[in-house]
Amino acid sequence: MFDDSKPIFVQIAQMVENDIVDGLLAEEAQVPSTNEFAAFHRINPATAAKGVNLLVDDGILYKKRGIGMFVATGARAVLVGRRREDFYEQFVRPLAREARKLGIDNNQLTAMLTREAEAGLADAGTGTKKGTS
Repeated sequence: MFDDSKPIFVQIAQMVENDIVDGLLAEEAQVPSTNEFAAFHRINPATAAKGVNLLVDDGILYKKRGIGMFVATGARAVLVGRRREDFYEQFVRPLAREARKLGIDNNQLTAMLTREAEAGLADAGTGTKKGTS
């Protein structure tokens, strides 16, 4: 479940973020307690609490004293906005730089992206992936 590339508490926070972005945790929904995270993932409750508190510090979650943690209103929009910016920095900028190096102009790059998007839609419609039958 966990990998060694990041601290476990960061991975816990990312799991909660993913659930929010994916719509599994709606705004104002209660999130599992740190003890529930700890028991489910077989980790120290302090580690789970550290991950949840990252999201509290970011304003993604908030505490209701004596009740638990809840997803803040607007949390999904904040997370999607951050991820879109990360996507731009991690993928789009390097893609554009490489395209320039190769002499690929904007029209050609757009055509390539459109071709890939259409292939992805076709794959989704057939339930197959590229390279499979």
